[in-house]
Amino acid sequence: MAFHKQKFLKKLNESLVVPTRLALLMILVFLLEVSLNLKLSFLGILPLSVIHLPGILFSSFLHGNIGHLLTNLFPFFVLTTMLYFFYEKVANQVFLSCLFVTNMIVWLSARPYYHIGASGLVYALVFFMIFLGLFKGTYKTIIISIFIILLYGSIIYGVLPSNGRISWESHLAGACVGVVTAFWMSRKV
Repeated sequence: MAFHKQKFLKKLNESLVVPTRLALLMILVFLLEVSLNLKLSFLGILPLSVIHLPGILFSSFLHGNIGHLLTNLFPFFVLTTMLYFFYEKVANQVFLSCLFVTNMIVWLSARPYYHIGASGLVYALVFFMIFLGLFKGTYKTIIISIFIILLYGSIIYGVLPSNGRISWESHLAGACVGVVTAFWMSRKV
């Protein structure tokens, strides 16, 4: 029994490394902006602007205010931890696909204003975990899928345009990328 507990704790600690580091980076960037009175949104995604291509990498770590940060930070941390805990063999591929492909789609097709925040990534991870359960169909993936639906099922309403200040394009792109990534990874998990 002690061996299984020790093995579980080791796996949990390992799965916390990436989400903890990236969550701390989001917090650090926000604190830097606030303490130095900076506006770093210019590092976000400005669609079809070649000079703003780096926004594909940086935008997920930038947030407009504390509310924006917190609404992205907690689901990001939970979902990323679950990704690395349950799907450790493909976690890096899934995470990078969800981050970069989602943000590339936003760069290619979104409205012409700065898009910042981790919500596209959050949507991608939610839809990945839900649809992996549907595509793979194992007990493990179905249970995780049901848990995610119970926890974040209402997120589906965010893929529709409702508030002009919210990047619903990031949400929709993330949802699409999550579904495609789940289909692609269903053969590898």
